[in-house]
Amino acid sequence: MNRDEFLIRNLPDPGAARRFLADLAEKHPSHTTRLNKNEGLLSDVLTLVSYSPLLATTLLQNPNYIDWLRRKRADSGGRTKEEILESLARFSLTNSQLDTQVLLARFRRRELLRIFLRDIRRLATIAEITEEISNLADAILEHALRLAQQELENRFGLPLETDEKGRSKPAGFCVISLGKLGSRELNYSSDIDLLFTYSDEGTTAATGTKPSISNSEFSIKLAERVIKLVGEQTGEGSAYRVDLRLRPRGRIGALAMSVNDTVHYYLTEARQWERQVMIRSRASAGDIEIYKDFFSKIEDHVFSTDGFPEIALENVRRSKELINRELKTGHGFNVKLGGGGIREIEFIAQALQLAYGGGDRWLRAPHTLISLSRLCDRGLITSSELTELFDAYDFERRLEHILQMEHGLQTHTVPVGCAKRELVATRMSCSSVNEFDIELQRHTENVTSVFERVFRGRENGQPGTQAPGEVDDETGVSDQELHPAPDASKLLTWVSSDSPRFAGLAAAHPDVLKELECSAEFVRSDYKENFLSAISSKKELRENLAAIRRVWHREILRIAAADIKGLLTVIESKTEQTSLAEASIEAAFEIAAGEMAKRLGVRKQPFRMSALALGKLGGGGVDYDSDLDLVLVYDDESHVPGDISHAEFFGRAVETFVNALSSMTRDGSLYRVDLRLRPHGKNGPSAISARSLKGYIANEGAVWEMLAYIKLRAAGGDLKLGADTENAIRKIIDEKAAKIDESALRNETVNVRERLRRERAGRLKTTEVDLKYSEGGLLDIYFAVRFLQLRDHVSDTPTSRSTVSILQRLRENGSLNDEDFRAFSSGHAFLSDLDHSIRLIIGRNTRVPFNDPAIGIVASRMNLTSTREIAEQLSINRLEIRRAFENVVGQTN
Repeated sequence: MNRDEFLIRNLPDPGAARRFLADLAEKHPSHTTRLNKNEGLLSDVLTLVSYSPLLATTLLQNPNYIDWLRRKRADSGGRTKEEILESLARFSLTNSQLDTQVLLARFRRRELLRIFLRDIRRLATIAEITEEISNLADAILEHALRLAQQELENRFGLPLETDEKGRSKPAGFCVISLGKLGSRELNYSSDIDLLFTYSDEGTTAATGTKPSISNSEFSIKLAERVIKLVGEQTGEGSAYRVDLRLRPRGRIGALAMSVNDTVHYYLTEARQWERQVMIRSRASAGDIEIYKDFFSKIEDHVFSTDGFPEIALENVRRSKELINRELKTGHGFNVKLGGGGIREIEFIAQALQLAYGGGDRWLRAPHTLISLSRLCDRGLITSSELTELFDAYDFERRLEHILQMEHGLQTHTVPVGCAKRELVATRMSCSSVNEFDIELQRHTENVTSVFERVFRGRENGQPGTQAPGEVDDETGVSDQELHPAPDASKLLTWVSSDSPRFAGLAAAHPDVLKELECSAEFVRSDYKENFLSAISSKKELRENLAAIRRVWHREILRIAAADIKGLLTVIESKTEQTSLAEASIEAAFEIAAGEMAKRLGVRKQPFRMSALALGKLGGGGVDYDSDLDLVLVYDDESHVPGDISHAEFFGRAVETFVNALSSMTRDGSLYRVDLRLRPHGKNGPSAISARSLKGYIANEGAVWEMLAYIKLRAAGGDLKLGADTENAIRKIIDEKAAKIDESALRNETVNVRERLRRERAGRLKTTEVDLKYSEGGLLDIYFAVRFLQLRDHVSDTPTSRSTVSILQRLRENGSLNDEDFRAFSSGHAFLSDLDHSIRLIIGRNTRVPFNDPAIGIVASRMNLTSTREIAEQLSINRLEIRRAFENVVGQTN
């Protein structure tokens, strides 16, 4: 049996794969030759075409996409809106001859190759896949909006409004997404439900080629243009089908309305189902602050405390009955609208949110899986029901994806013909049609059972929707005993009032707070042991991901609650979080080892791979919501099971490793893993041999990489391999730094620092300050310190990695004078404390959120009298830091 036939024989549609290879060889022989040289890529391409004739046609029409896929298939994790926007900008430059509508449609099709490959390879959860599909739509909408805005501003001038002091300022515009895009659960072939709004009335500036027009007219034209760019049909289709029927007054309503008019509509005219729609809404493109302003004014009306839960449940039940009456029976089960289908799962979540979200803000989560998980935490559905709904959602959404990606059609119907149904069953990894039918029936019956219980359970006296205080028939205890009211715990009240960021998590885990209630000190957990114990008995990847998330959320809450209570200093809190992150990495490696053993059919064993940390993890300063900056290395002389290369083996292991830490499941996620600092960045392999990494740093590493890699340390996995690599890299950097002219080192340090400032803080308003990127921010300290470390050969040591300790060593070494040391030390203490407090109380935000009501809590925590004093101290420290930075990078010894 030749290699091609070996790769093809177990695919769902071997004939489609063979036809594709023959067509590719006939039409594009050079691409066929290159493809045959890369077995891993060949396997991926054949798998894609076996699942999707649509993508087979795409690759035959655009064979260069195969080379693109070769570069992207090694990327671990999904891509953010910003990363996709960058790719779209490059795609636009290289395809500038195309009409925008065609360009956007082609770009979307190309990106689906990568996303669908991750989907069918099961390299991501269903929540991750739908989020990335949503990110793709967001990026395309943002790109279209920017083009349309520029075009219209050239013609009519910039739209202006008047502030409270009578001064003119630019008006804003926002594209609000609803439905599946609004909750980040978009399908491959979903319509996108949109609503357009602008900040306020006014007129455009008289600077265009045409006369000024009102902001209303400008915004309607802008909406029309965005719809045309994104949704107009061309010979290659459109990027998306845009549905505007959910806007105020539906088809007869204006395409765009001001925030005030839109708010007025939802407060006075909107029907119940229209308010239900707003549960799943967010800003997809444009000015996000406009959406925040809009939703803050209608939120309490959407989740009303008026009336009774029964009324909300009845209203949603009626909506579902309308769908049932309109649903055409036809041939085949409708996985979206049929009984026990996806819509029933969504309506269970939305109904209970409407019924109880008025008095419990934590329930107001737009994502179906997250909202179901929170409803379970509140006792509104049982744990067994949650598991059944989650499993059904996963099965039915993957089935929906398989159906839609066959030909790119918006279909939800499972075929009834024997051959087609058999193909669907195989693509769903079922051994037979009978097994597929049994699984589909099991999931739909489970959903229907929960749906019936939720909407008619009160009549039957069943548990789950009882009023607070009623006894749950299943547990024999009251809802108040299961889920204490907010005033049942002093520490819960404390956390809820002092940290909106952790209020919801605290309410979900009152038992954790009880442990700390009477404690006079923080008792550290054995994080690694807790993780490994949680996954020791689990067999499935999904179970392992859920287990480590539950452990992680309990531990991060323990740290945060102790932090709020004053049992931990800022440094102690970061030390605990660093240890938690390291333990999470160990758990992720353990899960990856188990998954690789299952895939290859061998016995589980540790493999020689290490996580080398940079950034906050490298310096031992992980804080709330920190990314994990990692470089993953392996020993290319170690044994790997199976008939695959080291690169293939460890590349697959990295995918599972990152998935374990980063994937969004119903239990949330742990960290965002950032691998962009690896050799060759996004274009490099996700894992690299230790030998290759050392060679790269020695022969190709740029100064900016030396500035980053000087903080490198082994943080998990095979620590001997990691420590040996760390020491070797440090020696290489010291030797290279000694040969670099000081002025060249200084200039490169300043250039890298300035580039980051322009990219990240260059668009700040005059009143905004970015703690990290602005002049006088934390990066000034970090770059000055790393410049001095390279220049004077002052490396980190196992006991001296933090910025505070390195500053002290640089002063002792004579690298830093007393005045600059004081400026950096006091400035770092203030900025770090402010950054830490904002993360703890409000959430990660490098820009100081002076307009957030909770900023007053930040001031109080820092023993400052007001937000004004924060601003004053911030200004003083930034000036001193900047002066010291310029002194360090500008001086000549």
